[in-house]
Amino acid sequence: MAHSEQEILAGLAEIVNEETGLPADQVTADKSFADDLDVDSLSMMTIATLAEEKFDVKIPDEEATNLGTVQDAINFIKTAQAA
Repeated sequence: MAHSEQEILAGLAEIVNEETGLPADQVTADKSFADDLDVDSLSMMTIATLAEEKFDVKIPDEEATNLGTVQDAINFIKTAQAA
């Protein structure tokens, strides 16, 4: 089942909260994982793995490192769900 952009954002916010302790309401589509949310590369891999499980998509490691913003992740997940 494809998730809406809002559902994906909410799910990613939940995942970032679990991984970093950052309040979920601070995770918005325009935020950069590294600069705004202070997510390092190891945490990004964990976030990608959790997102794969939550949204039933595959995010290759090289793609995960290219996801600079929350919106990038939302777009990737939406595209992967449609495939």
